[in-house]
Amino acid sequence: MPSVSVRKLYQDNQQKLNLTWVAGRSGSDNLIGNDDQRPTLSLVGHLNFIHPNRVQVLGLAEVDYLSRLEKSAAKTALDQLFYKSMSVVIVANAQVVPALLRDYCHTHNVPLMTTTLESPYLMDVLRIYLARALAVSTVLHGVFLDVLEIGVLIMGDSAMGKSELALELISRGHGLVADDAVEYYRIGPDTLEGRCPALLRDFLEVRGLGILNIRTVFGETAVRPKKVLKLIIHLIKANDQAMQALDRLNIQSETQDILGVTVRKVILPVAAGRNLAVLVEAAVRNYILQLRGIDSTREFVERHTNFLRDQEHAADSD
Repeated sequence: MPSVSVRKLYQDNQQKLNLTWVAGRSGSDNLIGNDDQRPTLSLVGHLNFIHPNRVQVLGLAEVDYLSRLEKSAAKTALDQLFYKSMSVVIVANAQVVPALLRDYCHTHNVPLMTTTLESPYLMDVLRIYLARALAVSTVLHGVFLDVLEIGVLIMGDSAMGKSELALELISRGHGLVADDAVEYYRIGPDTLEGRCPALLRDFLEVRGLGILNIRTVFGETAVRPKKVLKLIIHLIKANDQAMQALDRLNIQSETQDILGVTVRKVILPVAAGRNLAVLVEAAVRNYILQLRGIDSTREFVERHTNFLRDQEHAADSD
């Protein structure tokens, strides 16, 4: 299962959350993960002695509670807390860290941090961060683009012209996310976020031209750091067998399952003279209309059904 170390969490959020590392630096390699199959939301929460969160947050009420306990009672409570598996403790709201809590974190190798931010905001930020950092992922071959604000993955066999198609779409004002290898992370039940591996960022390989730096050639607006996958365009060779297998009316929408998420899929035959860039844009526009409840195929079928029904009524009346 994916995991992230406390050190990584601190480095990624130190400035944004104004974090200060107070004690327990020996536990910097403690991992935060979903090994026990708990939802990501349950990884971060206020002080819980029964089911401790991986990231234990102490706000005003929690620090006040510990401070009011007698020393023996406080030790009993902390013994129970630190008996369970924890990764890090964060004291929020600029609260003074109880000395006993600091000692327990140092003894049990649990990092202790403080922040001036309020605990609800702190937890919201960390939950979003962990949802992305711990998302299950996969790598798919293709070109991932932002077309009309929709994340579109162009797939197909080698030498089908995916990169040339991507280059034409970029020249028409659309954006490149990743070429060749696209990393997809399931950051929600029905949400797949596509990102580009660091080594491939900004680059597009085009046969005959070699490697192009899209950011340098087309400018900053021609690349995107990430995008949610909404539509797959699958390119196939336009031979007789493939054309006969296609549903010309596209009554049954094609889909593809990725990490348990169903993604709409459009199959485009590739042949000489077909303007694939225009077809991709049309497919995206049609997808957007369908999201709004406008289905051209259904409207076409209903119009013809009504026409045939009217013809039958006219014949019966005669």
